[in-house]
Amino acid sequence: MNFFMMEKQKTLKILNTDENNGLSTEYIKENALKYGVNSFTKEKPKSLIKRIFETLCEPMIIILLLAAIITIIVNVAHVIAGEEPDLFECIGIIVAISLAVVITVVMEGRSAKAFEAINKINDDTFVKVVRNGTISLIPQKEIVVGDIVFIETGDKLTADGRLIESASLYADESSLTGESVAVQKNENVVYENEKTPIAERENMLYSGCFITSGSGKMVITAVGDKTEFGKIAGELSSTIVSSTPLQEKIKKMGKMIAIFGGSTAAIVFFTHLVVYIINGTVDFYTISGAFINSIVLIVASVPEGLPTIVAVSLAINIIKMSKQNALVKKLIACETVGCINIICSDKTGTLTENRMTVTSVYTGGKIIDSQNLDSQKLDNKFMFTNFCINSTADVEYKDGHPKFIGNPTECALLITADKAGLEYKQQRAQAKIVHVFPFSSENKDMTTIIEENGVFTAYTKGSPEKILSNCNITAEEKSLIEKEIMNFQEKACRVIGFSHKTFDVMPELSENEIKSQMTFDGFTAITDPLRSDVLDAVEKSRSAGIGLIMMTGDNIVTATAIANELGILDENKIAVEANELEELTEQELSDKLADIRVIARSTPSIKMKVVNTLKADGNVVAVTGDGINDAPAIKNADVGIAMGITGTEVSKEASDIVLLDDSFSTIIKAVQWGRGIYENFQRFIQFQLTVNVSFVITILFSILVSVIAGLGEIETPFTALEILWINIIMDGPPALTLGLEPIRGDLMKRQPTKRNTNIISKQMFIRIAINGVFISAVFLSQRAWNFMGVPAEQSHTVLFTLFVIFQLFNAFNSRELGNTSIFKNMIQNKMMLVVFALTFLLQFVITQFGGMFFDTVPLSFEVWLKIIWVGISVIVFFEIIKLTVKIANKFTKVL
Repeated sequence: MNFFMMEKQKTLKILNTDENNGLSTEYIKENALKYGVNSFTKEKPKSLIKRIFETLCEPMIIILLLAAIITIIVNVAHVIAGEEPDLFECIGIIVAISLAVVITVVMEGRSAKAFEAINKINDDTFVKVVRNGTISLIPQKEIVVGDIVFIETGDKLTADGRLIESASLYADESSLTGESVAVQKNENVVYENEKTPIAERENMLYSGCFITSGSGKMVITAVGDKTEFGKIAGELSSTIVSSTPLQEKIKKMGKMIAIFGGSTAAIVFFTHLVVYIINGTVDFYTISGAFINSIVLIVASVPEGLPTIVAVSLAINIIKMSKQNALVKKLIACETVGCINIICSDKTGTLTENRMTVTSVYTGGKIIDSQNLDSQKLDNKFMFTNFCINSTADVEYKDGHPKFIGNPTECALLITADKAGLEYKQQRAQAKIVHVFPFSSENKDMTTIIEENGVFTAYTKGSPEKILSNCNITAEEKSLIEKEIMNFQEKACRVIGFSHKTFDVMPELSENEIKSQMTFDGFTAITDPLRSDVLDAVEKSRSAGIGLIMMTGDNIVTATAIANELGILDENKIAVEANELEELTEQELSDKLADIRVIARSTPSIKMKVVNTLKADGNVVAVTGDGINDAPAIKNADVGIAMGITGTEVSKEASDIVLLDDSFSTIIKAVQWGRGIYENFQRFIQFQLTVNVSFVITILFSILVSVIAGLGEIETPFTALEILWINIIMDGPPALTLGLEPIRGDLMKRQPTKRNTNIISKQMFIRIAINGVFISAVFLSQRAWNFMGVPAEQSHTVLFTLFVIFQLFNAFNSRELGNTSIFKNMIQNKMMLVVFALTFLLQFVITQFGGMFFDTVPLSFEVWLKIIWVGISVIVFFEIIKLTVKIANKFTKVL
């Protein structure tokens, strides 16, 4: 029911309760059954088995699983036939699968706990209620709809309610609505429009919000899942988990590789089969041997190390990013953040500090920046005394950070007084307060009268219009002051006026008479300021091709002022209110979003709708925020980013990344890291696919030569064991070091990678093809003509070793994705140089001493030198190509 549209008495009647006596025992039980209990429905966490199963469903893993199953079946058949099984390839595949699964499951072990966080927020909270005419304290979990709850300054609300009584009541609803200013409440207001935004419902109070000043009573209208807080929890539960851009691209690449590897393996198998039939040598042994070779070729064509490299690389980069104050909760978010092209950001607490701050003070006919205030140098001391005495708020400091207790505006004045050298607590302790006229919505001001040395002074603060109307100033002075006030209000500042009046004796006059003919002391401009690093961060995101949409619960005037400060609005980019978007279809919203940069009065549902529409249009979307109202959009985004210091537990648990320093600029650092990680994946893929292309070309060409030459037995250049050894070595340390290549400095000058972009770019395809063909051509030339002049008995060993060395040197080519020479950044990745040396040493040991397993023979020092020089040729060859392309590009530009 829309209780904000009902008179309070009608609300009480519907809920079977009484304003003074509360619920009777009968209706306590009845309402609990009818409206539910004050707790949230928990989502069942994923089991370990389900998480493992989801990991096994990755495209690369599925291919390996199929290969492993087929290989095991063939080996079992060998055992049944009384033959020796070849278990090495089975073990290699299973180890690769196990590593990928274990690393991924362990690193993502912390599943989403948003609902646990929601339930913990209100634990051990007791609420003052009246039931059966008796006032008592009960645990918040026992509250039911219809309970009459007493509220006062400092209370945290644990359920939604219709206000039925209030005295100067203000509530901080920023965590729910995003509205940065405390909202004044009024029980007598009744609304006619059912679409009235939550932030504008003055007669309602909501779970999760705070009472900043005043007192009152409310009747509970919703508990648990039915509260606005609970509805957000439900939206978190219903969030559709979609694939990240990287997952989509790896899946696409996996399908392509599966088709390529499967087709190649089928060609090899059926070629063997035809040759065996022609030669009359078909039997179980030859067929199973051909089948094993085909399966091994599939394994060779599939970069089975990719899931492992992805997991390990992301895990290591998580540690590095945490040192940059970005705590990554989900592995895949490390890379996804680099692809974002739109940031949907909350305003309060994200772009701004979520702390009302005095920015300027007008006194003595001039405007003074709040940072330059000094109470000892100002002629008018009354204004600072007004800050300290005429207030009910307090400020506590913890680790140097102020904590507001009470009205945020009054707290901002107290901090300003302290900064100006006037300790408000000392001023209050020394002041003799004789009377207070509290703030009321009718008077729009507050007055405190104090006595000092027999002199009485009335200090008043309030709306500047009201203060000016009570002061004894000329029309000219008033016009000048009003002009200054207007300038600040146009900037969405909250302006508070100050005045005083002295009396020789305690006046026995009415409040209106005391406030008449006062002396105007000045005014303050108060706002929720931008974070110090935001302007620079927004400019960097703009140059990096990342758009910013501000979604805030504030009104459109305040939101527009902040957006203008950020420079995100112009004649083509507009600000709108959320209610203008509610009834739009997805297509209509999509068309309109291209021009929108600010959405004021945003609700959780509108934020979710905007995020989903942007994603459907092919954008990679990040959502930043700190409040409960941000949580659904944060969880639904490609990358959800929460504030670590000021953020609610709900927003943190729903997020993928938590900013430990609450700095918007840290997002830009995370984007740079993400782009670097994405490029490193491309380096690894480029390297790995070059290995695979080389394999396929050499094996297919060898088979083709054997068939054309009419050989009785098909000769392949490698045994199954050698193929697996090369595959494991090349999928291992060298590939991992490519995944850890240092981030290049120009990444933030490029445009974001689009969601539908193939992870293997056109340029990568060309590089893979050129290097793969070159390696294969040199390898086959050595096999056919022995240009290195090695003895016949060493021929197979040389070919096996040459292929490995070729791939090791080609890893250096893969470090650069453009036409930059590999020598420019040669020593930046020192780990790669070390790994290259160790892998080379391992191959040396295998070659010289692994004859029992690989049928190799020791090679002389001279032969090793020849192999090294031939291996280096792949670097020289590609450096010449890159230089040629550069010269051609320069020549083309000149023309």
